[in-house]
Amino acid sequence: MESFELAELTVRQEGLNCRLSFTSAYLAVVSDLGSRLWYIDVNGVVQTDLLQQFHTSDNIRVELSAVTAGGRRFEGAGYLHPNINVQAAAIRGDGELAGY
Repeated sequence: MESFELAELTVRQEGLNCRLSFTSAYLAVVSDLGSRLWYIDVNGVVQTDLLQQFHTSDNIRVELSAVTAGGRRFEGAGYLHPNINVQAAAIRGDGELAGY
């Protein structure tokens, strides 16, 4: 498993293009038996209205771009699962993570 601290994270979905403000975010990439899964955990999300929107939506799939603290860029698609109570979100990657 590899982990990357994220400095920037932008999510896009049907007219929405939002650069998230957060206290911390990490990308985890897990490679096992020839498959690769990836996840992003975001803590301290300032945009609580965005979390609420995804909490009530049937469509939680997003396109995303991320930049690590070291400047490495990643792009992909995934499913955004909000946790409103703690102002956090988890994104479960779906398919290829470009830049990895």
